Amino acid sequence: MKKYILDLNVKEVSRISPKHVLLRLTDNKPLPDMLPGQFVEVRVDGADSTFLRRPISINFVDKEANELWLLVAMVGNGTRQLGKLLSGDTLNCVLPLGNGFTMPSAPDSKFLLVGGGVGVAPLLYMGAELKKLGIEPTFLLGARTKSDLLELDLFRQYGRVFITTEDGSEGQKGFVTNHSILQNERFDRIATCGPKPMMVAVARFAQQSGVECEVSLENMMACGLGACLCCVEKTTKGNLCVCKEGPVFNVKQLLWQI
Repeated sequence: MKKYILDLNVKEVSRISPKHVLLRLTDNKPLPDMLPGQFVEVRVDGADSTFLRRPISINFVDKEANELWLLVAMVGNGTRQLGKLLSGDTLNCVLPLGNGFTMPSAPDSKFLLVGGGVGVAPLLYMGAELKKLGIEPTFLLGARTKSDLLELDLFRQYGRVFITTEDGSEGQKGFVTNHSILQNERFDRIATCGPKPMMVAVARFAQQSGVECEVSLENMMACGLGACLCCVEKTTKGNLCVCKEGPVFNVKQLLWQI
């Protein structure tokens, strides 16, 4: 897909948790086509210690409103600076980058979308696109505690939502792979994004159940174009740049010990 460098207008900034903001971006022209699982590289202006762009998953694309949504976890100097953006500001973005999740050609698959923490971000857009195809996905979302759960009302617009929290403050207590839905239902495909230990556990479940599984990796990405090589992942096809060949991979391609 063609890549663009755009100065997007910040339409709205919403603090959706103490640690997360939702940026709604727009442009005077129609936004480029984007796929679930792709990401953007954003330039961080005004931060003295941040020199590289930050990769942010595409959270949602509202074509009718001509909006791109980015869900940002404020964990470092760069992302905290992004959290200070105001309506009317400009954010320079390179997009769309990487390869997205595999979408079905017919509405005959039962999809399970598993997310942890801010890793839930790309699953909202994927769920919306699946719903357009006539597939109601099942979301399994995990977090440390209730306050870390993100966009639940939005997820519920597109499918069933099941929740786990490590402290039991919402949903079932434990990790996503401990949820009873995995024992009670059979799925045709799984897509997951979140902390690597969680994705490895989901991949293990998928392998044991004979279910196709794709994971969205969160390796450190500086350029987003496959030039700097800092995001390389070992695969069955050799060392591949996650930003260019991924970030979505079938787990069968990865040399994980599962």
